[in-house]
Amino acid sequence: MNSSSTAPAVQHNRAAARFEIAIDGHLAVADYAMDPVQMTFTHTFVPPALRGRGLAEKLVRAGLAEARAQGRVVVPACSYVATFIERNPEFRDLLA
Repeated sequence: MNSSSTAPAVQHNRAAARFEIAIDGHLAVADYAMDPVQMTFTHTFVPPALRGRGLAEKLVRAGLAEARAQGRVVVPACSYVATFIERNPEFRDLLA
């Protein structure tokens, strides 16, 4: 990977209830549903043209940081998010 090329920052699109990264006309997203207590991650998608860049991880890290900042528990309905939390124990305290 070219270290001089950095991916755009993750944007929190509250209106669409998702975290997103737009690159070259493609959109990688981590969708969620939120209530006063919890944030449920429902879907993570990175278009084939953008895969292999660590974008899903960036999206999920941003989402989990947001949940932590808001004092919400996390429900990983998305298999990618569930696996990510399993592999990154520093986020397990967020689980509902």
